[in-house]
Amino acid sequence: MKSLIRQSIRTGVTFGIVQVFFILIAFNTMVGIMLAKISGIKNPGEIPAPKFLIAYTILMGLWVGISALSKKRSLSVGQKILAGFSASLTSAILVGLLEVGMTAILVNKVFIRDFLTVLSFDFIKATLFGLTPTMGILVTMGAILLGSLIGVGLNIITNLHAVQEHWQKDLGFIKNLSEKFQRTIRGKYHLIWQIVGISILAVAVIFIPMKWGSYWNYVFGTVGLYVILGLGLNIIVGLSGQLVLGYIAFFAIGAYTMALLNAPEPHNLMWGFWPALLLGVALAALSGILLGLPIMRLRGDYLAIVTLGFGEIIRILLKSDVLTNFTGGPRGIQNIHGPSLFGKPFNSEVDFVYLIIAGVILASFVYNRLQQSRTGRAWLAIREDETVARASGVDTIKYKLLALAIGAAFAGLAGGIYASRNQFTGPDEHALMASINVLSLIIVGGMGNIPGTILGAFTLKGLPEILREFANFRLLAFGALLVFMMLSRPEGLIPSHRPKYEKPEEASGVLKKKEVPHDK
Repeated sequence: MKSLIRQSIRTGVTFGIVQVFFILIAFNTMVGIMLAKISGIKNPGEIPAPKFLIAYTILMGLWVGISALSKKRSLSVGQKILAGFSASLTSAILVGLLEVGMTAILVNKVFIRDFLTVLSFDFIKATLFGLTPTMGILVTMGAILLGSLIGVGLNIITNLHAVQEHWQKDLGFIKNLSEKFQRTIRGKYHLIWQIVGISILAVAVIFIPMKWGSYWNYVFGTVGLYVILGLGLNIIVGLSGQLVLGYIAFFAIGAYTMALLNAPEPHNLMWGFWPALLLGVALAALSGILLGLPIMRLRGDYLAIVTLGFGEIIRILLKSDVLTNFTGGPRGIQNIHGPSLFGKPFNSEVDFVYLIIAGVILASFVYNRLQQSRTGRAWLAIREDETVARASGVDTIKYKLLALAIGAAFAGLAGGIYASRNQFTGPDEHALMASINVLSLIIVGGMGNIPGTILGAFTLKGLPEILREFANFRLLAFGALLVFMMLSRPEGLIPSHRPKYEKPEEASGVLKKKEVPHDK
């Protein structure tokens, strides 16, 4: 019993510290505003009504109660109530102590915003729900205890035998339904189902961008560009196992090739979009080979540091005053002309969304074909163990260079489209953080597969734009998401699975019996 109480108190201390931190960064008001908008209030203001902040506090208590019992299924009902109450009481005491300090600031009119910008007097009053200090602290602690008891009750109910049995039946029904659906689409009408699915997708791709509007087309266009970047980096990191941190340098090469060859300044060459795009892809691939040649013996952290240096060298060169007459220097290059097809110029976000979708389809097709080929199997062997792959006859240097070249070509493709769409490119757009973003999206989505890359790009580039109203918390959410991924889904939201290769007779469904010669 003492051990159970000690563990519960430690859980309560952890969650109490988390809740104190959330209050100090005004996370409670952000959630309160979101709850107010969900309830139908259009403009709740910077500080929502007290009832929404009370709802937030109950949710925090619910989190404590559920977490305190997450790995304690063998406890009795009384022990579960004791564990949840101990954790929530500890958490409530820590939050109450914070509010005692905030009350002292409010009563003594201490101006502390030079150190903690959110701790305005209005914010402190809102955190106390507009009540007297004593009542505000008591209501806070009571809301945390109430939420925790609700969480304990949910845990008890969901662990009842009848509830679990019913849940297993529902899961079995869903699983059987899914298996029947898969057998149907993989049966003799497989080709028809494929045609229907592709037709529906094609109709959606053609007509939905026309209804989105320029902002949403811009957002999803950005997501599409990062999908292309993610697929390219997945070839290098996810398939061949080379940790590259300067990947955005290839993106910069594609973007600046487009800018220098298709903008009036600084050279007024005006080659047109398509020749500049092809040359940008070729130069990015060539730079990948030139970078790879001297570093083929490096692995792991050493390879990451060298490629990081390559990316920074490219950015500094683009920004330097020495090359201003050639690259535009820190100001970048403006008025980059867009593409035209059959005499029709691409003037709107809708046109560029179609172009980006075509780029995503092309990149996905190439990636899938490579992954299923002999080259893809060689990359997987190098990723698992380069020494064993070399001993097995795999030309590791050739395949690693090929991965760098193809991945860099993908980045050059995305860079050329990006510069043309924005009509501008500059050195600050190709900083280290951009490389980290691309690497993060394939880690979050799942290395080595296309759906994971798409989901990761939407999660890290699409959602922040959709939630731009909560811009102050985007980095917090980004860090929390990465921590969550490392703890619960270390292989990504959609982890990749090693391909299973069948023998020819097994693939055809015919297993030949081995003939045993009879003795004469």
